[in-house]
Amino acid sequence: MAHPKSRISKQRKRKRRTHKKAPITPLTTCQTTGEKHRMHRAYEVDGNLYYNGKVLVAAEVDTEE
Repeated sequence: MAHPKSRISKQRKRKRRTHKKAPITPLTTCQTTGEKHRMHRAYEVDGNLYYNGKVLVAAEVDTEE
C-alpha cells in the first residue's frame, strides 16, 4: 500500500478543500403553472404533483355531503 512521504497539515488540507462546494441548483419555470422549481424534479402546486408540466398525482377533492 502506498503511504504519504510526509503528513499533510490541517491548514494545507483545508485550503485545498475550500474550493469544493456544491454548485447553485438551477431553477426553471414551468410553462403550465408558471411555478419556479428545480430542474428534473417533481414539484407541488395547489396539492397537485407536477413533473415536466404534466400532473403526476392529482389532489384529492373533498366532497362534503
